[in-house]
Amino acid sequence: MFKPVIGNTPLACLPHDHSRCVAEALAEAEVLCARQGTRLTALRKRVLELVWASHKPLGAYDILGVLSDEDGRRAAPPTVYRALDFLLENGLVHRIASLNAFIGCIHPGELHQGQFLICRTCHTAIELEQDSISQAIVDGAAQVGFAVESQTVEVVGLCSGCQAS
Repeated sequence: MFKPVIGNTPLACLPHDHSRCVAEALAEAEVLCARQGTRLTALRKRVLELVWASHKPLGAYDILGVLSDEDGRRAAPPTVYRALDFLLENGLVHRIASLNAFIGCIHPGELHQGQFLICRTCHTAIELEQDSISQAIVDGAAQVGFAVESQTVEVVGLCSGCQAS
């Protein structure tokens, strides 16, 4: 499996061969879908590839625009939304609610809660994997009688690259 960090620095914040990120994500998606008995159609795969095209969240209409440009005809919004729904349901992407956008999941097929650091300047999003954060939310909710069903934590700030600028 491809490691999204080098030392303590997220790969998204470092210069790197991004084509490797995309290739690894597509390969993992194919394996995951085959194991789950779901179909990663050409359109679903292309939408996933576009989402992984950078470490920045991508909106559905941005995806729609690229698909329309490639195809030479206007792609229909429901087509893109169905592909994104499939990718979400199968744990291949996350939705960043505050941006109404999508980002590739670095741990597809693993049950986990979404925690994201979002740079307010360059819009890079970094997925965290901190069980202590998830547990603190569950514990705090339980103290007030609330049962957590899912959670997504979005933290806005500056990435290391933008801090250095």
